[in-house]
Amino acid sequence: MSLEKISSQLKDSDAEQKLPPVELWDPPYCGEIDLIIKQDGSWYHNGTVFKRLNLVKLFASVLKKEGSDYFLVTPVEKIKITVEDVPFILSQWSWEQGGEYGEMRVATNLGDEFILGEEHPLHISDDGCLYVTVRRNLLAKVHRNVFYQWADIAKERKTPEGTELVLPCGGYEIVLGRF
Repeated sequence: MSLEKISSQLKDSDAEQKLPPVELWDPPYCGEIDLIIKQDGSWYHNGTVFKRLNLVKLFASVLKKEGSDYFLVTPVEKIKITVEDVPFILSQWSWEQGGEYGEMRVATNLGDEFILGEEHPLHISDDGCLYVTVRRNLLAKVHRNVFYQWADIAKERKTPEGTELVLPCGGYEIVLGRF
């Protein structure tokens, strides 16, 4: 299976739809490809980094996670790839209208933008790393710079379990950690 073949199948599909409905597709498994998404969010094929962001975005649009495995899925093929941690990095944030402590708009390294909240919740891993649900069951790791910016403006709150570092975002609270 070649990247050119996958790319051509994707370009031939319905271009009007922003994200293909990969959750509805169940094509046959066609093997693995030497494509790795590194922990820093960079994409590699056969040891060479992707230089074309549009190609990375195209492939990310058909990324699907099943169990702990990741696949590129077209209507006719499913190809397994390697993801070292998660496929996206949450790299930017800003307050929406209303200013500080209103709704928070966040963006990934590939340009996915959304409001942090119930539909896109924050998760804290066992090792204390922060992740946000981007779409379907695909996560973005919160970049260290974003975490430090949030920690700088967060408020401490005492609870029976200890002290929490909390960042209010509209009607949603981000708990950055407990100590």
